Amino acid sequence: MAPPVLTPAASGAHNGEVADTPPLRVAVIGSGPAGIYAAEALVKQADGNVLIDVFDRLPTPYGLVRYGVAPDHTSIKSIARYLQRVLEHPGVRFLGGVEFGADVTRDDLLACYDAVIYATGAMVDRHLGVPGEDLPGSVAATDFVNWYCGHPDAAGLDVDLSADEVAVIGVGNVAVDVARILAKTADELRATDVPEPVLDLLGGSAVRHIHMIGRRGPAQAKFTTKELRELGALPYTEVHVRPEDLELDPASAALAESDRHVRGNVTVMRDWVGRPLEGRARRLDLRFWLRPVEILGTDRVEGLRLERTTLNAEGRVVGTGAYETLPVGMVLRSVGYQSVPLTGVPFDPRAYVVPNESGRVLGEDGAPMPGEYVAGWLKRGPTGVIGTNKADAAETVRALLADLGGRAREHPSIEGLLEARNVRAVTYDDWLRIDAEEIELARTLARGERVKLAGWDALRHACGTHTP
Repeated sequence: MAPPVLTPAASGAHNGEVADTPPLRVAVIGSGPAGIYAAEALVKQADGNVLIDVFDRLPTPYGLVRYGVAPDHTSIKSIARYLQRVLEHPGVRFLGGVEFGADVTRDDLLACYDAVIYATGAMVDRHLGVPGEDLPGSVAATDFVNWYCGHPDAAGLDVDLSADEVAVIGVGNVAVDVARILAKTADELRATDVPEPVLDLLGGSAVRHIHMIGRRGPAQAKFTTKELRELGALPYTEVHVRPEDLELDPASAALAESDRHVRGNVTVMRDWVGRPLEGRARRLDLRFWLRPVEILGTDRVEGLRLERTTLNAEGRVVGTGAYETLPVGMVLRSVGYQSVPLTGVPFDPRAYVVPNESGRVLGEDGAPMPGEYVAGWLKRGPTGVIGTNKADAAETVRALLADLGGRAREHPSIEGLLEARNVRAVTYDDWLRIDAEEIELARTLARGERVKLAGWDALRHACGTHTP
């Protein structure tokens, strides 16, 4: 049976022509903050004379807001309500469940639209590059975050929380999130949107001792002071920092003096140095000046070997030749995100971004490629906060509109192409069915505002695309 032809719906669909001149048609690949902010900027800057299709491989919109923001950070997750208003604009349409490179190609989109904006974010982790990294029990933080945030790709992730001690490699906000989720009890997470199977597994966790490890010093840590304070406020976890780890070299001391962010972090950690251990249920050791050199084990992780580091005369991190081993049974690697190439789209394999100038995609010759643009982390790398994507998207859209000059052209319909390939796109109304089912599940389980559906089958069944 052929899939239904996409037609305008009551919400989140194109609502006819909006001006005397034919509207521009733009495809946005990715429905996370970067993609939706790009759609918003298009609507505003083009004075409404534009029709936008926002594509996503997933049947659910909002990207990192839904699957990257920690479940207990409800105020940040509320950004979804703002993004929702963009998707409900009559000039914007959500087409989920359509995979770029498989269901539609770059050439397809360039034929069907006046312009394409790539905004797929940074989806995989960077590697440590040490022996034992691929042992069972060594898990990328990106995968672990996807798991507790209910990403359907991670529903089958083998998460073993039977170890007493766990190491989190990294001192950024993602590492802090991971450590905090490990430190919290199931009761503390019950009101969040984590899927029920995840909550059950976290409730049976044997983890009691968490080591959070950075290869540089406290002045170079990337976490924010607000996130850091959250660790100290956990009722069942005591945080420990060693005095020697907070001894600042002259350059770090100068940085703490001049940078309010660094000064706040160091102040919080110095307070923890003086705290006596109280014997709470869980303990978090925040360690600095250590770099992983090997993850130990035969069939799975049994330990982590670390080398003490210092700064050389040029300010670069170097090993000291002093080693220690932690008896951990799990290692969570949080050393950064990186983007992956999109089929047929130029990509810089060293910077892990699409080469661009003000959002214009550049070809091998360094010249802009007509009709192709990029936004978000795929454009600039994994930097900034969610709101950074708004100005970033606006810059890209300014370049796009300047290039096109409001000139639309004739092109084949994407609806006909999807129908011919038997691709059933998930509409915004389909997403609303998922949304309603998750809200109802939370009510049934008495678990807050929403409980995410676990796995692909549950999502497909809720939105009506499930094939028995």
